Amino acid sequence: MTVIGNRKALAHDGEFRLSEASARDYFELLKPRVMSLVVFTAFAGLVMAPGHINPVLGLIAILCIAIGAGASGALNMWYDADIDAIMTRTAKRPIPAGRIAPREALAFGLVLSCFSVTILGLAVNWLAAFILAFTIFFYAVIYTMWLKRSTPQNIVIGGAAGAFPPMIGWACVTGTVTIESFVLFMIIFLWTPAHFWALALFKMEDYEAVGVPMLPNVSGERTTKHQIVAYAVLTAVCGVLPTALGFASLGYGLVAAALGAIFIYCSIAVWRMPDGDEKMIPAKKLFGFSILYLFAIFSALMFDRLAAVLVSHAGGIF
Repeated sequence: MTVIGNRKALAHDGEFRLSEASARDYFELLKPRVMSLVVFTAFAGLVMAPGHINPVLGLIAILCIAIGAGASGALNMWYDADIDAIMTRTAKRPIPAGRIAPREALAFGLVLSCFSVTILGLAVNWLAAFILAFTIFFYAVIYTMWLKRSTPQNIVIGGAAGAFPPMIGWACVTGTVTIESFVLFMIIFLWTPAHFWALALFKMEDYEAVGVPMLPNVSGERTTKHQIVAYAVLTAVCGVLPTALGFASLGYGLVAAALGAIFIYCSIAVWRMPDGDEKMIPAKKLFGFSILYLFAIFSALMFDRLAAVLVSHAGGIF
C-alpha cells in the first residue's frame, strides 16, 4: 500500500481538504522522544557554560530549541513519508497513517522553524539562533533529503545535527562557541554511529525494503560491527576529555571512564555476535545502553558543574 493510498486528507470531490488530525497527531509529528534528548543536552550545555543567563531567558532558549527540534522532526516526517509507510517501526506515524496531510506537515515544520529561530535571536542572541537555524537546515536538508538516501555514511555525517544542541545552549549563555562546547558536540557526534548502527543491525530488513543504504545493508554486518567498536572507543575517550581539559572534575572523569568501559563492553558483545543472528540481543542491548550512556554522561557533567558552583559559593561564605 502506498503512502498516497493511505492519506485520507487529499482529494474530496476534486478539491483538497484538511485532515482531521488531533493535537496528539501534531505532537507526534515533532518526534517527542528525539526532542527530549535534544532538550536535555541543550540544557546541559546551558548549565555547563560559564557565566549567567536570566532564568526567564534560559526558559525561552530551551523552549525555542525544543520547538526547533520538533520542526526538524516534522520536516523529516514530511519528506520521508514514502519510506515511513513501508518500514514497520514508522508505518503508524501521522502522515503514512493518513492522519495528517503531507503539505500540512510541511507548513507546520516551516512555521515552527521560523518561529523558533526568530524568537531565540530576538530574546537571547543571534549566534545561538544561527546555530539553531543551521541545525534545522542540516537535519532537514543535508541529512534527510541528501545523505540518508545516498551514502552508508549517512548517520556519521548526519549525526552532527543531533550534536549541536549543547553548543546552542552554551552559546545562549556566553554568546560564543569555545573548545568546551565543541567537546560536548563531539561526545554526541561520535556516539551517534554506534547508537544508530546497533538499531540498523536489527532493522536491516526495513532499510533493505525502502532502499536506504544503511551500513549493514551495504557493507555487511561484519564491517558494521568493526565500526561500532571503533566509534564506541572514540566515544569513551571523548567522554573523559572534559576532565582532561580541566572543565570537569576527576570525579566526573571516573564516572565517564566507567560508563565508557561499559559502552565498549557492549559493543564488543555486538562484535562477537554471529552474523545473521536473528535475535540480535547484543545489538538491542547496546542500543538501549547507548541512550542511557548519553543521559548519564550529560547528567554527570551537570551535577559536576553544579557541585563546583556550590563549593565555590561555600568557600566565599567561609
